Amino acid sequence: MTASLIIAPQWIGDAVMTEPLLRRLHTRGEVLTVAALPWVAPVYRCVPQVDEVLELPFVHGKLQWSERYNLARRLRGHFDAAYVCPNSFKSALVPWLAGIKKRIGYLGESRRWLLTQRLPNPLPDHTPQMVDFYTALAGESPLEPAEVRPRLQPNIPLVASTLGNLRVQPQGYYVIAPGAEYGPAKRWPTHHFAVLAGQLSLPVLLLGSDKDAQACAEIARIVNAARPGQCTNLAGRTSLDQAMAIISATKSLISNDSGLMHVAAAFGVPQIALFGSSSPLHTPPLNPQAQVIWLKNDPGYQPALTCAPCFERECPLDHTRCLVDIQPSRVLSLLQLIPPVP
Repeated sequence: MTASLIIAPQWIGDAVMTEPLLRRLHTRGEVLTVAALPWVAPVYRCVPQVDEVLELPFVHGKLQWSERYNLARRLRGHFDAAYVCPNSFKSALVPWLAGIKKRIGYLGESRRWLLTQRLPNPLPDHTPQMVDFYTALAGESPLEPAEVRPRLQPNIPLVASTLGNLRVQPQGYYVIAPGAEYGPAKRWPTHHFAVLAGQLSLPVLLLGSDKDAQACAEIARIVNAARPGQCTNLAGRTSLDQAMAIISATKSLISNDSGLMHVAAAFGVPQIALFGSSSPLHTPPLNPQAQVIWLKNDPGYQPALTCAPCFERECPLDHTRCLVDIQPSRVLSLLQLIPPVP
């Protein structure tokens, strides 16, 4: 039996999209330990194929040579293979320092000598979906359609306790996640979220990180002024484990192209995903219950968005009409088509 170490990506959405890779490795008999930064580790605690989640004691953006060396020394002799999901130099250091004989990853950042099996990075005009990008590390044939969708398993006791503390019932609330870590060019306007939340028939829970607290506070202020108690602002007040528990039991999630969008997709909950500067052709919510709004591919939207997708953090043209022009009424009409829970 092969003991394998997976070095996880640092973004929540990317972590979700490694699940099909883990499922494939598990199916062929590999015992999986995932080494992940603390803010993405909760994703892997919802992947039943993972035997152990090892939280890395690293700080984003720093080499921390001594910490990596000490960790590698503890791991030495415990693994037969390592799959390095990020493309960075430092992410490949621990498997190399630990002397893991088989080290698989993509070329990048002059790390050729740290890997034993090297995959060429895709050309810019042939960029695959991220699920396929990560699954290629397994070195097998492409995924069948039924294998593509990431799947997470909710922590049922945590779901029950979290919803109990919030005094909400499963499918008895909506979740709105107005953030997007990459930048404002991926965020639907705060006022649009507020207009939508104010028209929903069930209570709304606002989720996000500390960085989203101001936007969520503004949404809650606008909505609760007209409908007291309609919105509960949980931004920065939940762990990722708790946020995932809340998402797993929601009636529907409305979000930008973000990590929480991919979490909802992997739980298979109904969702509306709003795309602007990024592309659902590259990072779609892989969920049969997902509905995507992207004005770039809307033939009825004029003038056409020749600038999208720009993949910029901020709109280069300073208008962000790819998101501003998505009206709350359009999102509401899609939500109203979601069938009731039997």
